[in-house]
Amino acid sequence: MIAQTFEDVFSPQWVNTHLSHPTHDLIILRQIIPWQSIIDGLVPFYNLKQGRTGCALRTLSAVSILARLRQLSDRKVIDHIQENRYMQYFCNVPDQQLRTFMNPSTLCRFRKRVGQEGISLMEDEVFTTLKRADVIEADMMLMDATVLDSPIIYPTDVRLLYKAFDKMAMLATKGHLEPWWDTAHLKTRWRAYHLDRGHHRPYLEEFYTLFEPALAGLQERLEHLDAPPDDRPAKSLKARWRQLVEVLERLDKQTKQKLAGERHIENRLVSLDDLDARPIQKGKSHPKTAFGTTLQLTFNRQGFMITTENFIGQPNEKTLYPATLERFRTRMGTYPGGAVTDLGCRSAQNRQLHHDDIDYVFMGKSADVDETYQAACRSARSATEGFIAVAKNLRGFGQSLYRGLVGATIWSRLNQCAYNLNKVLQLYRNEALSEKTLRKLRL
Repeated sequence: MIAQTFEDVFSPQWVNTHLSHPTHDLIILRQIIPWQSIIDGLVPFYNLKQGRTGCALRTLSAVSILARLRQLSDRKVIDHIQENRYMQYFCNVPDQQLRTFMNPSTLCRFRKRVGQEGISLMEDEVFTTLKRADVIEADMMLMDATVLDSPIIYPTDVRLLYKAFDKMAMLATKGHLEPWWDTAHLKTRWRAYHLDRGHHRPYLEEFYTLFEPALAGLQERLEHLDAPPDDRPAKSLKARWRQLVEVLERLDKQTKQKLAGERHIENRLVSLDDLDARPIQKGKSHPKTAFGTTLQLTFNRQGFMITTENFIGQPNEKTLYPATLERFRTRMGTYPGGAVTDLGCRSAQNRQLHHDDIDYVFMGKSADVDETYQAACRSARSATEGFIAVAKNLRGFGQSLYRGLVGATIWSRLNQCAYNLNKVLQLYRNEALSEKTLRKLRL
């Protein structure tokens, strides 16, 4: 059960007493974010008749946005709210509830409940408000791809096999089973591997001879693992066990390919924690390879982030360009005046795509456009690199704290919302927003 509306819990007297800076960032943002529209969109994710009354959606959505604005973890953002009046005001948390208004785990459960659809809805409402007030322009589309790193240890084939034993041991413990492999011998060989890192192949063969019978033992025990229909924990354990078997069978096949001398293995696992992470060539001298997912971004010339999309592996940018252009058009309601990309998107077909609707298309070469557009396109291409650098180093797009492609997408959409709100604040500080536009936003 969840509240469908919200009321401002702060009186004008409280605001005048505790908030001495009327143009503080959080006061400005509190006025322009469409809270009721966000609540209306999130209500369908909850049962309106059953369950106890939970934390208000107004507070949940505000804390989620604030965490990304300030680059804070779930635990830290709650600690900061309890110590900061402006954050308390932004999240609509009254004094009498301040010490117990939310547990950090509530934020995690909120993201799981609303998922990718709910988080995207929050970002869409903010974006639509900015577009409706004519803050975001569709003059130019700047497109590029980068890597959203996964927080994983640098993978090796031997490390993956050793990690597989850890995964099996955790499930064995939950199933009240003793390990069916020699754990002492395994640890001894793992220490030997670290002391002799120059000879990878012999250890890979040795660890695989230990892994193969252990996997067979896991499959055998799964067949005999009973899960009564009315025992939900046992059914959940069996489902997790089955999922692990499927993953380890992929690892088994992959290791056989490696031992057979294959160098290019399709959909290669690099982590047993984040199954969607892949090795991605960055095109830079160091580090040459990153591990995670491909993040496709588009900006307008003002620097607002228009679209984000996550992909497993490293798809060809030529194939991504048409769909990305269409997403930009859908979001902005019109095609951009011009499109600026790098050479990775370059093809004769892409250059002519929707030729009648777009004035110019620049794909890494000045000769692509008339001389009158060349300087602006080169400047925009340089600006794209700057926008991505800001997004990765200052706005949280450098690394995802969530596992899997869906988790990375949730992370990206929350960061996109925070990125664009920060862009509004930048325009406000630079007096680039007129009073008329500010009134539109506050309405």
